Amino acid sequence: MVCWCAQLAGRFWGPLVLQPFLLHVFTSTDLPPPSYLGTIARRRLAYAGGAVLVAAGTAAYLTTDLFDRPGDAAQGLAVVVGLGSLTAPDWLWGQVRPVRDNLGAAAGADGVGLLLALLGGAGGLWLVAGVLAAGAAVLGRAAFGSVPSVDLARLARESARAAQAQTYAVTGTLHHALDLYRPESRGRTSALLRADGQLRGRLAQGVRALRTPGRAAAGAALLVGGAALTARAAGPGDGPALTAWMAGAACGYLGSGWVSETWRGLRDELTLPPLYGEWWGGALGRALAWPGAALAAGTLVGGVLALVLPWPRHGASQLETLPLVAGSVVLVLGARFLREMKQQLPLQLLLPVITPLGDLSGLLVLAWRFDGIVAVVIGVAVMNAVPLALGAAGLAVGMGLCCVWMGLRRTGWARRALLSRLRRA
Repeated sequence: MVCWCAQLAGRFWGPLVLQPFLLHVFTSTDLPPPSYLGTIARRRLAYAGGAVLVAAGTAAYLTTDLFDRPGDAAQGLAVVVGLGSLTAPDWLWGQVRPVRDNLGAAAGADGVGLLLALLGGAGGLWLVAGVLAAGAAVLGRAAFGSVPSVDLARLARESARAAQAQTYAVTGTLHHALDLYRPESRGRTSALLRADGQLRGRLAQGVRALRTPGRAAAGAALLVGGAALTARAAGPGDGPALTAWMAGAACGYLGSGWVSETWRGLRDELTLPPLYGEWWGGALGRALAWPGAALAAGTLVGGVLALVLPWPRHGASQLETLPLVAGSVVLVLGARFLREMKQQLPLQLLLPVITPLGDLSGLLVLAWRFDGIVAVVIGVAVMNAVPLALGAAGLAVGMGLCCVWMGLRRTGWARRALLSRLRRA
């Protein structure tokens, strides 16, 4: 898992990403790229390895008894050091090597981990530490050997994108920063015009999940996993059941955004002047019907998995579970709609909010950034507190509709303008 995460982080924000001006200064001189990129990479990899070492050591100390016994403390420390030393070159490997090499390195790490798990206690933790150290040495040598062949033009584009994303994140528009790292459109549904120049149909314009196969697969996996967790947890009980229910709703929230791109299209259609004329029915069909159908399909598949797989179930019957799951779906769709209608950071959020506890304006900005997931978590907690299933489902539908109305208000739509456009449609 550490190997996969480090390589994935390197693909988006690697250790060679610099400030655009600094990179321009370096590339304008006669210095060879390894002389400045290698020095920067070594320093950042040392910082990354140290951070992973501290985080893994703290987690092992707090959650296990590995460091309680003097005989195992040295082995555990060696494993933690080896894990930190492996993460650093994996981070660089993810940036300087192509996708095929990244998949090969991750598959090799999985195979070695499986082999060590099958060996069991043979060799103990010293064997694990030795394998981690050897893997770090091999990957580090190969990764630094690829630094001279780094494409400087691609690195300049990555640095410019990272600087722009950092500016967006600091000024509060975090969703714009994340949009910079969305994959490029490709596939059958990426173009709005046919080969003959005619505009595509409404359904073809709306189904944008196939724009990238990886994004569609990730969204489908999140939808199914979230639906399974939601169907499993939709019963009476607290503690693990409520946590699983919240996790399932959060997965559905993330998957609904990854599967469909029409939420952002609807925001632009509502806020920008229409290019092909106004047709609210088309916007409603493209932006609302398709994500709802995708989330409903994922929930159905997850519900079937919840009924088939032999895991512990709670005491709720199917008649009680069905309205709870349906209410969760409506709540998730409303929260996703609220998030995607977000525009620039409102200026009133930058004003200080003076209280006896200090200035709380930062909490308002944080809530504005993550309002969708906050709405999902609070909604699930409120649904869990309602004793009747139908009452909880009705409350979830009300909260989802409230999120939709707040999202429309974010686009500047007043009540009269909304009703008049619906009449014209």
